[in-house]
Amino acid sequence: MEYRSIKFEIAREVATVTLARPNKLNALTPQMADEMRHALAHTDDARSVLIRGEGRAFCSGADLSAVMAGGDPSGGAYTSLTDHYHPLLLDIAEHRLPVVAEVNGAAAGIGCSLALACDFAIAGEGAYFLQAFVNIGLVPDGGASWLLPRLIGRARAAEMLMLGEKVHGPQAQQWGLIHRCVPETMLEHSAHALARKLAKGPTQAFGLLKRSLLDAETHSYAATMTQEAEAQRAAAATADAEEGIAAFLTRREAKFKGK
Repeated sequence: MEYRSIKFEIAREVATVTLARPNKLNALTPQMADEMRHALAHTDDARSVLIRGEGRAFCSGADLSAVMAGGDPSGGAYTSLTDHYHPLLLDIAEHRLPVVAEVNGAAAGIGCSLALACDFAIAGEGAYFLQAFVNIGLVPDGGASWLLPRLIGRARAAEMLMLGEKVHGPQAQQWGLIHRCVPETMLEHSAHALARKLAKGPTQAFGLLKRSLLDAETHSYAATMTQEAEAQRAAAATADAEEGIAAFLTRREAKFKGK
């Protein structure tokens, strides 16, 4: 696939997906979502993923002009979500690799959901998270009404979704909405450092762990423990587990290979 609205590269086992429509504050189009899905499906040589935005914003939300291009706003919105945006978010949440979001500037609407679908979101102090659907007479999408109560509780989720006000980086960290807020000058370094750290970890165990976290949201305590036991059996059969146990017993640092 020829990428027209993103950039994609793999270096030092980190796959970097850059939203590259800076003149539109990286507003998400269906084509852009499809390009991101294609890139995420071609990370065989990577062991972690970093998603970032070029220019002044991470992602300012859905590009409404693209959504309404067919002349049917309601039908266009539905199709964009079900055929493009929602599959992308599921690809991120269910990806076999740990995914880091480097959030600068706006993470609004579907852009907010995009950042929060990642395993880690690191934001600059000038970044903000916004669910402004009510300001234009719409309702949340991108799984926001599922994600937010689980991350920050129902009361704060209602505040974000019903008041449509910005949550800036420091407050987002205080609420537990994101992993960390850092000074703007440290954002790129911090996000890349975390992605590289994850790339050195037990890749297959990370994938199994991510599945456990997702399943635990809807499974019972007992069912979750059963799922954990199955995941543990799979993890224990990997070369990384063999290396990790050997390193522990000999009191040295483990050198994982992602196998």
